[in-house]
Amino acid sequence: MWAVGLAAAAQAQQPTPAKAPVVLKPGRMQAQARPAANRPDVPPQFPGGATALSAFFQQQVKYPEAARVKKVMGNVLTRFTIETDGRVTNPTIATSLSPECDAEALRVLALMPAWQPATRKGQPVAIQVQLPVPFGNSTNLQVEKSKTKVKFE
Repeated sequence: MWAVGLAAAAQAQQPTPAKAPVVLKPGRMQAQARPAANRPDVPPQFPGGATALSAFFQQQVKYPEAARVKKVMGNVLTRFTIETDGRVTNPTIATSLSPECDAEALRVLALMPAWQPATRKGQPVAIQVQLPVPFGNSTNLQVEKSKTKVKFE
């Protein structure tokens, strides 16, 4: 009996893990009957939409020579904040591909123009976004025109 009580007490003293932040992705938002206070009504948008985002990556991303030699291909998943004025801030790597590709993805994010910010009840709000940056084969990046979202295969 005493061992069971001790185990329960030890379990109760362990800190509860913090919930991961909610990350909203453009094109995956829905109108809600009772939206949470931290969710925007309108998602952020790259100037010119998904087609312009695809063109931006094709023009700006330089495939690192070290990655080319190692035949590294894929996507670097980045995470950043789109501020209320549309600026891209706090760029980080969510899923790494290689150190060279990660550095290139962060360099390209620094060149990104201001986005149309997300809005909540007509007011701009800062929001965190995850975005894959393609490396290797640029034909992997496709734009779904009907839904205006970027799809990576």
